[in-house]
Amino acid sequence: MGMNKNTILAWATWIMIIVGIALIALGAFRYDEVAGYGFASVGIGFFAIAWVFNALKGRV
Repeated sequence: MGMNKNTILAWATWIMIIVGIALIALGAFRYDEVAGYGFASVGIGFFAIAWVFNALKGRV
């Protein structure tokens, strides 16, 4: 059985959440300079895109 559009969006949502958590963790624990703020803000952006992917499930 192949994956339909909703399954692909669900996988994309989970992958984006994992990458967002990883980027926020890098910004919080690895980098102490201004680069940490950049990593954290990009991680929050990944959360926002994952939210959009989750909202699109069942609509496309």
